[in-house]
Amino acid sequence: MAYEHTNSKGVKYYLHKQDVVLRGGKPQTIYFFAKVAKNAKGIPTDLPAGSVVKENPRNGFLTVSKKK
Repeated sequence: MAYEHTNSKGVKYYLHKQDVVLRGGKPQTIYFFAKVAKNAKGIPTDLPAGSVVKENPRNGFLTVSKKK
């Protein structure tokens, strides 16, 4: 089941992940939010351990970052 988060504007977003290869050849997993539960670009996923969801107060954009 995908992690879902409702921002301050009342819009529900679902967390997805995608494995990418950086320019130097290093593989990395990126996390992003989408308005639909099943997105063609990524796989629905749970919130990674040790991570928190932050919201931009100006536009309601959600990001995943590590806990401090």
